[in-house]
Amino acid sequence: MTAQDDTHGHWDPFGKPLFNDPKARALSNVGVVDIGSNSVRMVVFDGAARSPAYFFNEKILCGLGSGMAETGRLNPEGRERAMRAMRRFALLARNMKLPHLTVVATAAMRDAEDGPEFRKLMERETGLKIHVIDGSEEARLSAQGVLLGWPASYGLVCDIGGSSMELAEIQRGEVGRCITSPLGPLKLQGLDGGKKARDKEIRKQMKILADHMGTQRDRLFLVGGSWRAIAKIDMERRGYPLHVLHEYRMDAKSVAETIAFVEANDPEKLRKTCGVSGTRMALVPIAAEVLQQLLATFEPKDIAISSYGIREGLLYEQMPQELRNRDPLIEACRFAEAKDARMPGHGRALYHFVMPVFPDALPIMRRLIKAACLLHDVSWRAHPDYRAETCFDAATRANLGGLKHWERVFLGLALLHRYRNKREGTRFEHLYGLLDQVHQTEAEILGKAMRLGAMLWSMDADGSSAHLQWDPAEKQLQLQLHADAVALYGEVAEARFASLAQAMGAERFDMVQI
Repeated sequence: MTAQDDTHGHWDPFGKPLFNDPKARALSNVGVVDIGSNSVRMVVFDGAARSPAYFFNEKILCGLGSGMAETGRLNPEGRERAMRAMRRFALLARNMKLPHLTVVATAAMRDAEDGPEFRKLMERETGLKIHVIDGSEEARLSAQGVLLGWPASYGLVCDIGGSSMELAEIQRGEVGRCITSPLGPLKLQGLDGGKKARDKEIRKQMKILADHMGTQRDRLFLVGGSWRAIAKIDMERRGYPLHVLHEYRMDAKSVAETIAFVEANDPEKLRKTCGVSGTRMALVPIAAEVLQQLLATFEPKDIAISSYGIREGLLYEQMPQELRNRDPLIEACRFAEAKDARMPGHGRALYHFVMPVFPDALPIMRRLIKAACLLHDVSWRAHPDYRAETCFDAATRANLGGLKHWERVFLGLALLHRYRNKREGTRFEHLYGLLDQVHQTEAEILGKAMRLGAMLWSMDADGSSAHLQWDPAEKQLQLQLHADAVALYGEVAEARFASLAQAMGAERFDMVQI
């Protein structure tokens, strides 16, 4: 197949891979530091640019904004900790030979009386340029981070930090209105008058936000450590089996029940159980007050936790539009195949091979089928006894954007069945319930079709030497092999074909030479 052929639809509906394009490779080592009111974090992105891997990710809770409501100045201990963190990050960036390290500072640095002086001191000490961004820019970048994981999504992005809270609307992949507010838990913590005073201030600020943003009834994307802490507690309360925060869903009723759960339990015991730091846990009750009023004001149709925020937004800022438009899941899976599979490119042939088994697949399913085919061989180095579980674990817990939780489990089950006939008896059975029975069966069929196709290594990229034919009306499944490929159909392939036919409920199945 020529490169020209490849651009004319053979990858449809997913388009030609872009991660190996020079424009994408230029983004493969991008360093970002976010100096927030509560924490200072450095992230280095590596790998497939559209769905980046985290080559390095370190957070230090400094509490720069702690006590600012009373003093108007950065916390003295926080300054020392932030300076130590920045010296470390500057040295790490040099040792990693990063071409550039982008540093942004948010609410605490921009609002504090001594913010400008501390920025200059930090720049002298580290040799780094620090960009103190305003609230609207912070909101825009956080929204772009959400778009990194949810291309073409729509709704309201809410990013809560220590000293501020930002809102931004996103529609059809574009960022719209943006606004900032002083509703950070650290700032609210310092108000005189306790809960009554906080409630009054929260209501006042929410009215300002609502007047600026207008009606927002779509999805609410929550960005920020305090929201993630609340989500962890919600998972614990519900006994939710998949501890992956990105794309975790809640609703107003669930939030209210979780807030009551926090109030009814010992906070120290709860934070240990949920893996929340003591510093963060102290802010959870105040953040919960803000969230309750936010939900009452904007009444979103649902709530999604986003692990992507301002740092990912800075990466998104540097992407060409062509790359932004791509599917982060498919691009990441292509990158994994190119890096780890024994026969890079075989995933495309496998996709063409299995698709006749899913003649009525909607785009959402075609996308998952494509992802599974690209990943079907990336775990071949694992011990044969553990490959199935390795695949499932990787699919459900990998840092991948654009995957709902049920889709993670579907992908995991399909890859598990790529290496194993039965799914019973694994340590993942408690996760299967996130999929309905129909999707569990479809994942099994996909996995067993890939298991069969993996035996046919001579398949052309378009599947012309081997393909499946499925007649659902007659319940007849046929494996068609070109004369040059018939010798590949040995005893193991025959057994895998029979297993696939059984999973599909085929009453007749046979292999024919074409």
